[in-house]
Amino acid sequence: MKNNNVSDVCTVVLDTSAFIAGFDPFSSKRYNVTVPKVKEEIKRNSILLLRFEVAIDTGKIEVKTPFEKYKTKVKNIADKMGDLHLLSETDLDVLAVALELEIDGFKPQIVTDDYSIQNVASQMKIEFIPLTTRGIHKILEWIRYCPGCYKKFLSNYKLVSCSICGTKLKRKPKRKINHGKTCEKKKE
Repeated sequence: MKNNNVSDVCTVVLDTSAFIAGFDPFSSKRYNVTVPKVKEEIKRNSILLLRFEVAIDTGKIEVKTPFEKYKTKVKNIADKMGDLHLLSETDLDVLAVALELEIDGFKPQIVTDDYSIQNVASQMKIEFIPLTTRGIHKILEWIRYCPGCYKKFLSNYKLVSCSICGTKLKRKPKRKINHGKTCEKKKE
């Protein structure tokens, strides 16, 4: 990491949605980090890809691969919350890097419009900054249920259809928890 005094700089972890929404790493005075898989997700858009590569080449963004132990922790939390099946490998990497930075003493914020990332980040007590959405205001723990026979299943139930009647499962909040952090757009 480039920062000698970790507590003075807020680190911003960038999800793919940050680039799609127009996040400009050149105007940010923060320490910007992303994961290698973000590049894979934006490579179809030549303008985004060019901006991404120039930001890396000029040191405005650091690309960091998360350690597997942090990714495993994130998967466990996301599974418990009922969001794991909605998170891509890129999403998991973004959350794992943010968790790693948090544990290392950095003050990270995830820039994302993805509600599942926001939900898991809130559970981990990591701030997020939405760009084009309002963002979540409560942590949601989910359950899965069958709209046909009303049988309830754990959030990490592996089947997509009810084992009793065969109807496709849906999900609903099991409980809502105030996350206690204001995760709004902040000015540089």
